[in-house]
Amino acid sequence: MTQTAQLSPSSVFVVSGGAKGITAECTIKLAKQQPCKFILLGRSELLETEPDFAQGCEESALKKRIMETLLAQGEKPTPMNVQKIYNKIASSREIKKTLAAIEKAGAKAEYISVDVTDTQALQAKLANAVQRMGSITGIIHGAGNLADKLIEKKTEEDFEKVYTAKVKGLENLLDCINPHQLQHLVLFSSVTGFYGNIGQSDYAIANEILNKSAHIFKQQYPSCHVVAINWGAWDSGMVSPELKKAFAERGVEVIPVEAGTQMLVNELHPTYQDNTQVVIGSPLVPLARELDSELRSYRLRRRMTVEENPFLLDHVIAGSPVLPATCALSWMIDYCEQLYPGYRFFAAQDFKILKGITFNESLASEYIVDVEEVSKTNGQQITFNTKISSKNPAGKTFYHFSAQIQLLLEIPTTPIYDAVNLEEDNIITLTGKSFYQNGEATLFHGKAFQEIQKVLNITTEKITTQCLWQGISQKEQGQFPVQWVNPYTTDLSMHALWVWTQHFHQEGCLPGQVAKYEQFAATPHNEPFYVSCEVKSKTPSSATADIIIHNQQGQIYSRLLGARAIIWSMKLLRS
Repeated sequence: MTQTAQLSPSSVFVVSGGAKGITAECTIKLAKQQPCKFILLGRSELLETEPDFAQGCEESALKKRIMETLLAQGEKPTPMNVQKIYNKIASSREIKKTLAAIEKAGAKAEYISVDVTDTQALQAKLANAVQRMGSITGIIHGAGNLADKLIEKKTEEDFEKVYTAKVKGLENLLDCINPHQLQHLVLFSSVTGFYGNIGQSDYAIANEILNKSAHIFKQQYPSCHVVAINWGAWDSGMVSPELKKAFAERGVEVIPVEAGTQMLVNELHPTYQDNTQVVIGSPLVPLARELDSELRSYRLRRRMTVEENPFLLDHVIAGSPVLPATCALSWMIDYCEQLYPGYRFFAAQDFKILKGITFNESLASEYIVDVEEVSKTNGQQITFNTKISSKNPAGKTFYHFSAQIQLLLEIPTTPIYDAVNLEEDNIITLTGKSFYQNGEATLFHGKAFQEIQKVLNITTEKITTQCLWQGISQKEQGQFPVQWVNPYTTDLSMHALWVWTQHFHQEGCLPGQVAKYEQFAATPHNEPFYVSCEVKSKTPSSATADIIIHNQQGQIYSRLLGARAIIWSMKLLRS
């Protein structure tokens, strides 16, 4: 059994970047929770005594006092010189304020001025600190730098500045401290590493390395409480009112200081000993870029296996896993959205299943998504023609799926489905899992694509179902993760038509094409949603319906209009 790491008065934390800013606030909060010992590291100099001109001077008047002093000394008070002196004094004051707050909480703290990327200096200064404070039992690595620029404008110096503070800093700290004595390793990572963000490629790389380092260290030292916290934007002095407004426009929630610091304390509770990586905060949704008039074409190649996509084992037809049509559609949609961050999928027209992708001997070595821009209007919409194809060993091309995809900058207001009928007629009394893999007449889908909870009502023109999709893990989703469009709930929504064809005609059906698919809001999971399936026509070979996915009040999440399903023999589907 793994020993649980506990905070105690004898705990000694070394905190990089811990004397100022958010890391300092977190350290103060931790000291209030459990008074222990803290060795704070930072590059700023701690002034034992301030210059005479600065003593007793409030920060609001400090720059003016610096200018007067420089003039009196016969020096030119350039903005750069004034700011440099101001920063030195202000930083020293903030460090002293942090040390005082930690001491007031009953803990003990000292500050070391050192660059964590300077291996020799760090080793020597930490060794001296250990003689005074005791053996280090914890690390909080909060040091970091920014150099935000588009990647084509970044210099090697920019990259090194950002990368080394995070990565080399962590390496140096671990080299200076016996890892066997560490009880806590806390890495301040960022949602930028988890989600990505424009202008921060170096910062994203460095933080994702911290995330992976946390997992590796936890495997090597399982008794250590290791956590990489992927922080979002904090509501601190670094977030101006203008930036906060910009975040709000992008749907990014900032983390209140009081709440965020308490979250750090919570994460260090022994209960969360095995939570090696957490995300606290919203994704940094990029702003939509300006569109030019040039229409471009793109191509994406992908290799696929069942091992990489475990959900396929829940979609087996005639003995072989088959890629659901909804996954193919979401693949094309997600690729288009990735091309234009800030724009969001709204509609797919003329979606066709041309030749399904089956995971047997016919599986191609790779599949290609071709995307061709048809039209775009800056600040409004972009339309693409998309198709998925492959080639066999002889070089012959096969087309599998196609659709016209439309992205919008702003999704229209959610409409109301005015024909909602949630009255129960008790004609079909099956519930939940009984609809699936429960004999020849039931749906073939496994748990990733379940479940219809119940059929509320059914007539020769319409069927209404209540559904609930219980999310599956990222690993199970594989190369088809849930984004704005959820391929698993979309597939589940189409099961209503199968139930209808089976009830009235004792036949199964599979998707063939959809005239138009629109999405106004994300379909929820782990809570009920409703599917109203209006059957428009039925022939011996097909059934066509409008499928509306909505909530209890009739607000529409999405709708498939002119959804045509191909009739299949039950025996063929399972043979």
